[in-house]
Amino acid sequence: MTVLRSTIDTNSDDYASLRAAMLDKIAEIDAEHAKTIDGGGPSYVKRHRDRGKLLPRERIQLLLDPDTPFLELSPLAAWGTQFHVGASMVTGIGIVEGVECAIMSHEPSIKGGTQNPYTLKKGLRLQQIAAENGLPTINLVESGGADLPTQADIFTPAGATFRNMTRASAAHRPVISLVFGNATAGGAYVPGMSDYVVMVKERAKVFLAGPPLVKMATGEESDDETLGGAEMHARYSGLADYLANDEIDAIRRGRQIIANLNWRKAGPGPSRPAEEPLHDPEELLGLIPTDLKRPFDPKDVIARIVDGSRFDEFKPLYGSSLVTGWASVHGYPIGILANARGILFSQEAHKGSQFIQLCNQTDTPLLFLQNTTGFMVGAEYERDGIIKHGAMMINAVSNSRVPHITINMGSSYGAGTYGMCGRSYDPRFLFNWPNSKSAVMGGEQLAGVLSIVARQAAAAKGLEFDEAADAAMRKNIEEQIERESLAPFLSARLFDDGIIDPRDTRTVLGLCLSVAHNAPVAGVKDGFGVFRM
Repeated sequence: MTVLRSTIDTNSDDYASLRAAMLDKIAEIDAEHAKTIDGGGPSYVKRHRDRGKLLPRERIQLLLDPDTPFLELSPLAAWGTQFHVGASMVTGIGIVEGVECAIMSHEPSIKGGTQNPYTLKKGLRLQQIAAENGLPTINLVESGGADLPTQADIFTPAGATFRNMTRASAAHRPVISLVFGNATAGGAYVPGMSDYVVMVKERAKVFLAGPPLVKMATGEESDDETLGGAEMHARYSGLADYLANDEIDAIRRGRQIIANLNWRKAGPGPSRPAEEPLHDPEELLGLIPTDLKRPFDPKDVIARIVDGSRFDEFKPLYGSSLVTGWASVHGYPIGILANARGILFSQEAHKGSQFIQLCNQTDTPLLFLQNTTGFMVGAEYERDGIIKHGAMMINAVSNSRVPHITINMGSSYGAGTYGMCGRSYDPRFLFNWPNSKSAVMGGEQLAGVLSIVARQAAAAKGLEFDEAADAAMRKNIEEQIERESLAPFLSARLFDDGIIDPRDTRTVLGLCLSVAHNAPVAGVKDGFGVFRM
C-alpha cells in the first residue's frame, strides 16, 4: 500500500490558529463531561458515600480488567435540558475477564437513580449496540424506577428494555445484573429478566411495589427486607442467584460469571500489522478549519489514524470529492469513504456505491469520515440525474451488511448525511469531533430559503414586503439553526455516541472494530436493491 505523505505545515500561523481553536472546543466539551462525573452534586454524593456505597464509575472501574480502557457512550445525553447531563446513567463498553461487555450503571446520587426519557434512550442505545455487535451485558443496578413526573414519555417505550433483554438471552448474549440498592417497580424486571443475578446482602431491595404501595393496595404491613431484600430473594423467591456480602463481593462474583461464559468472538481477529501511524495524531488538532466551508484534505486525517499511514486509494482520479480506499486500524482491515470537498456529485455517488459493494464482497468493515454539505443542486445536475445517483449511494449504504463506523469531522448536511451513513442509517458507532455540525442545511441558507418563499408569497398577494421583519426572521432562524447544529446539541439527543477528541480517533476506532468482531463480519450475499443507473 501507498504510505501517505503529510501536506500540513505544522510551523505555520494557520496551523497554530486552528490548533488553538480546536483546543478551545475540546476544553468546552471537557467542562461538560466533568458535570457527568459530579453526579447529583456534593451533598448527594456525600450522602451516598456515607451509606458505604460506591459511585457508578467506581463500580465500573472495579469491574473492568486492570489497565484496560472503558469506551463511555453518550456522556452528554440530556445536555441543555431540564435533566442532569449524562441522563442519570453511565453506559459504555469495557473488558471484563478478557470479554468485551456492554455495561450500564445507574447514577443513584441523582433522584435515587430514577430514569427520565433521556435515560431510557441511552439505555436502549446500549442495548442496540450490544445486539448488533453480539456483546454480553452487565447491569449495575440501583434505581427507583421511572421518574414519575415524566412517566408519559417513559412508560410506553420502556417496555422495549425488557423485550430486548429477553431477546438477548435467546440470542445467547447473557445479561448479568449486579443489584446494589433499590430496583423498584418496572426496575425490578431488570434483574427479573437477567440470566444471572447477584444481590448485595442488606442493600439490594427488589420489589414491584414498596411497603407504602403494598399497604395502600392490599392493606398488608411489610418492611423493605421482608418484602424484597436480597436474602429473601436468595432463600425463597429464587430471584437472586448469588448473595454478595458487599459491593466488592458482588463485583467479584460478576467477574466470575463472565469468566465462566467460555466466550468466543464470532468474527475474525486482526490480520494486518498494527503499526502506529507515521504522522503524529496530535497534529489532527491543526487540520480542521474553523470555517467549515473551507475544504481540507481528508488524506491528512487518514494518515494520522491508520496503521503505518498506509492507504490504497480506489479510483483516485474519478469523483475526487470523495476519497475511497483500503487501510487497517489496529490490524483490522477497513474500507474508508471520506469527503474531500464537501459536495457529492454524480461521479462521487457512483464511486461510493461501487466501493461499498466491493467491501461487502470481501467482508470488509467501512469507515465513513464525514465532511459533507450534501448532494449538488441546480438545473444542470438535476438533468444529469443527481437524484437517482444520490439514491443509488444511499441504497448501497442502506443495504450494506458489513459493520459501519462514522466520524463527523466537520459538517454533515442534507442528504449527504444519509449517503455518508448518518445516525438514521444505523452505523454500529457514530462519533462527532467537537467542531462538527449537522443539520438539514446551514442557517444562512435555510433563512434565505424562508425569506425567498415569503417574498414570493407577498408578491403573489400584491402586498408590500416587510424588510425589517424579514431581517429579524433571518437573524432568529440563523441563530436557531446554528444552536441546533452544534455537536453538544446533537449529542444531548443521542444522535451520536459521543463527542471525541480528534487525537483519540484511532484508539476509539480500534476499540469499535474489536467490539464489532464479536459478531460475524459478513457483507451482502444476496444482492442489493435496484440501482437506478
